[in-house]
Order: sequence, then C-alpha cells, then structure tokens
Amino acid sequence: MPDDLINLTIDGVPLSVPKGMLVIEAAKQAGVLVPHYCYHPGLPVAGVCRMCLVEIEKAPKLQIACATQVAEGMVVRTQSPQAKDARMGVLELLLINHPDVLYVPNRCILCTRCVRFMEDIAQEPVLNVSERGDRAYIGVHPEARLDHPWAGNVVDLCPVGSLLSKDFLHKARAWELDKTASVCTGCSQGCNVTLDEALERVAALLRGAGGGGGGGGTAVALVSPRASTEALFLARELFAGFDWTGAFQVVMGEEAPLAGVPNLALRAERAPNGAGAELLGYTRDYAAALRAAESAALLFVLDEPELSVRTAGALIYAGTVLPDGARDAHVVLPLANVAEEDGTYVNRDGRAQRYFQAKPAPGMARPAWWVLAELGAALGRSRPLGSAAEAFERLATTVEPFRGLSYAELALTGRRLSPGAAVPA
Repeated sequence: MPDDLINLTIDGVPLSVPKGMLVIEAAKQAGVLVPHYCYHPGLPVAGVCRMCLVEIEKAPKLQIACATQVAEGMVVRTQSPQAKDARMGVLELLLINHPDVLYVPNRCILCTRCVRFMEDIAQEPVLNVSERGDRAYIGVHPEARLDHPWAGNVVDLCPVGSLLSKDFLHKARAWELDKTASVCTGCSQGCNVTLDEALERVAALLRGAGGGGGGGGTAVALVSPRASTEALFLARELFAGFDWTGAFQVVMGEEAPLAGVPNLALRAERAPNGAGAELLGYTRDYAAALRAAESAALLFVLDEPELSVRTAGALIYAGTVLPDGARDAHVVLPLANVAEEDGTYVNRDGRAQRYFQAKPAPGMARPAWWVLAELGAALGRSRPLGSAAEAFERLATTVEPFRGLSYAELALTGRRLSPGAAVPA
C-alpha cells in the first residue's frame, strides 16, 4: 500500500484515501453525504454551522467532519444515535432564529460561504459578519459594493436562499425549472453552467414593454430570411398590441444560372424565405428598422447572426448561434436549426415548400415554432402547439395566401400560393 494512503472505516465501509483528506470528503467515497451548511469543497474551512457532527471512535467528543482529517485506523460513524441527536439539536438552534419572512437576511444562518468566497476566491473582501450573537448578519463594507464580476456566484453558494438574485426574485422556485448542463461560450475558459428555460421572463418583458394587452408599446423585430414561415408568423403574433416594425436583411451574391435548364439558378438573393417574410408583413428596409430599434421599448431578434444594433429597450434574442451583438441580451433562447426541425419556406415564385427534420436538436434547443408558441401561451393569447403542422394550420387560417393549405397538401413538391392577397394587420 502506498505511504500516502490512509486506511479507515466509515459507517462500516473500509476505505483507502489520500493522506490529509477531510472526513466529509472521505465519506463521499463510501456513498455517505454528511449534512452540512457552511462547508464547500472550493472554499477554506470555517466550521461554524456544526451540522456535520460525526462520531469518531476513541475521540472524547463528537467531531465536525468538515475540519477533521482522516487518520490511520479511524472508525467513523455518521449515523450513530449520538451524531444524529447532536445534528438535530444544531438544526433546531439554527431554525429558532430562522423565521421565513420577506426580509431575506433573516434566513441567514451565518455559514459565511458568501464571505469566504468574496475573500478567498474573488479576492475582494466586501462582505463580513456584522454585530454579534442573535443580532449578527452578513454586512457589506460601507465604502464598497457587491459588484464584482463573479459576485453572482454567492447566490448559488447560499445554502438557505438568504441571498437571492433580483432578476429571479418571486419569479419561480428553483425546482420548477428545467435544467441542462452546458458550457459557457463567453470566452475560452470553458466554465460549466446550467441552462434554465426562460419563457416566463420573456413574457414579462413583452408585457412590460407594452404588449400585455394595453397597447402603446413600440417594438422592432429583426428576423432572418432563413427562419421558417411558421416561426415568422408566430413571432408576428407576439406583437399584438404593439406599434411594431418588422424587417429582414438580404445578403446578396452573384447569380449563377444552370446552363440548359430554364428558370434554374443560384439566385443573387441568399434569402430562402424572403418571400414568406414579405407575405407576413416584414419589409426589406432593414436600415429603417435598425434606426427604429434605437428608441424601441422592445427589440426581438430571430436568428439574425449578423447583429449589430443598439437599443434603449429590452433585447430578446432567439437563434441557433449567439452572435457578439446578442451577448448583452436580456434573454437568449436557443433554437433548433433547419436540419433539426420541420417547417416551410416560400420561394421567389411564391411556392410554399416543406422541409423535414433530419436529426434531433441538441441540449435545450427547441424549434422556433415551439418556442414562439409557448411564449404566446405564456401571454395568454393562444394555446401551445404540438407540431409544426399545427403551427402551419394556424397560419393557414389567418393569412389569406396560405388559406386552406396543410402539410399534407404541400407534400414533397409544395404548392403555389394565391397571388395578390393582402396581409392582415
């Protein structure tokens, strides 16, 4: 056996762990999670909450597992009656001064995780324990603010919900959210993050900007001509009650006809659904829309990767990739790309054509029609949709050029739309 390994037993399970390991960490290797509040493996040990008391054979009294190192031949009992009774007593003492009221500091059990994080990890000691005894609370240095770039981590570190994010306050309970492990794309560090569903937040922004039924708000929608007809239609529905402007940008290239085949060419307009966007009320005056966005209450961007815009209002970005111009968005909604969803385009000749899903969407990404339909449902304007076919049916009952069509009728060859029909406001 190597000299740097220590043999011990925890709850009857024999272990060999590295010398210097804390009992609370060694217990994890035996499948035992010792209760704790103040301990965190990434922070210096404080040992102030006393919730990790365990019985160690031959020790004169119970020991805290977070500050006790393993020793050769050590026998630890985490579930002995003495250890369990002691932890229950500690918890009772903590809860006596732990009323569940709106004043958030009253939740605090003074575990000092937040203090130690700011001191030892962020290297900006702006938090402290002020006062003493039952009057103690977490205070902020009188000449400093909790505005460090990493300060938001104290919200996740707090074990009792005493520190809350203002953006999240009273919005939802953490256990009500869908979460997916991911990696931050902000730089090359590769930090692990979790992605939460944000539809209620977007709905709140829409209501707050004037689209909650009262009207009067100004909004701008910058959309991609690569977005599906269904997505463009459902995005337009979100702006009921707004004074809104919608536009798309067309990238131009060289036209390359195929010799010998009439009316077939690589077209100069690289916009597979430009005609569909125009049928739904979006214009090609992208520059005017950019100017309007500067003073709009709300700017909604649908899968426009070349985003360079300033706005005084709330920015919501929904797309398959996150461009630099959207990194300051209030909310980002990940969307499936054209290979990961069903949908339709309308070509330059006015023919509506279906495309089919080729592979599953990754992670939390969802088809644009699904995301936008859920937003409409969150606003109480429409019901959620179960398929792209249902989205197209709603479109076909609202917009005259598509009236009466269905996915089944489009089939694989598509269908030419009725010309000259007006687009509803």
